[in-house]
Amino acid sequence: MKLLLTGGSGYIGSHTALCLLANTDSSITIFDNLSTGFIQNYEYLASLYQGRVSFVKADLCDTQSVDRILASEKFDAVLHFGASLIVSESVQKPLLYYKNNVINTTNLIDSCVRHGVKNFIFSSTAAVYGEPDASLIPVNELTPLAPINPYGTSKMMSELVLRDVSAVEDFSYVALRYFNVAGASMANTRENLAKGAGLGQRSKNATHLIKVAVECATGKREKMAIYGDDYATEDGTCIRDCIHIDDLASAHLSALNYLLAKQKDVGQKDVGQKGGQENAVSQKEGQKSAIFNVGYNRGYSVKEVIECVKEVSGKNFVVEMAARRAGDPAILVAGNEKILTQTDWKPKYNDLKTIIKSAYDWECYLK
Repeated sequence: MKLLLTGGSGYIGSHTALCLLANTDSSITIFDNLSTGFIQNYEYLASLYQGRVSFVKADLCDTQSVDRILASEKFDAVLHFGASLIVSESVQKPLLYYKNNVINTTNLIDSCVRHGVKNFIFSSTAAVYGEPDASLIPVNELTPLAPINPYGTSKMMSELVLRDVSAVEDFSYVALRYFNVAGASMANTRENLAKGAGLGQRSKNATHLIKVAVECATGKREKMAIYGDDYATEDGTCIRDCIHIDDLASAHLSALNYLLAKQKDVGQKDVGQKGGQENAVSQKEGQKSAIFNVGYNRGYSVKEVIECVKEVSGKNFVVEMAARRAGDPAILVAGNEKILTQTDWKPKYNDLKTIIKSAYDWECYLK
């Protein structure tokens, strides 16, 4: 099986590549411009699975490069991680986000269709839900989409493109709506970490809560902020569904298995439309494609996460209160019944301390 991973040297892409290499006989081509990815991730994967991983340095906006790679190999699936993903930046640079996340994705889909790639896995986000009312928590795939920033809107628009193309082409997709991913590979060893190898979140300017907190615990940051303590939650801070990176990675393997199984079914029976009153994207996804939330259906407050980091690390650090950030919902937790019942996904690391310890151990070694 041949797989193309755009953005495959980034945080989520590299962990997914490791999961796919460990659990399938696939060969993987990573297509990445290294704007936010790291060549060290590719080198680590290539050292573990010699002859099964190749790297192409190119940009998704270069449609000739995209066409060239898709024409050169008969890929069984494309997993699309390449995107811009910082919410605050998307507000300041909306054109960049619509270019990188919508135009590049649309061009990639177009090239897939023209070159006979029938299976596509898309990195979407819980940001498509915007600020859902508390009565809608946990959000599920039926929850109305109401993104409140260009990042979330760009992902919703890409989902719409996938829906409409899949309806008329021999092309199937799974869109995975990520919740708050954190942690580092559970396959990391002290020996590898000491050599600077392994997988985790390498970015120096990450905005994720757990990443920022473990940077404080390791002395890489002097302090961190809690943005708002007057929300309608038990301790006044936002509640988020934190998912371990390895469980998110394995969701992509489950999505691939889902698509390959559906591909076999399509040849045996007519594909109909799903019933129900799903939102504008998922109501027409059809039986050959699907949208899944990827989270634990369990939330932790910002204060709980920070206290857990202090407990796991044994380190204290300065935490300041700051004003609310525009667009932060009080509670965002994933309804995950659909992915649990319709795929073979079985999360293994649904424990906050486990997530944080893996992130902290990684950060201790990260230079």
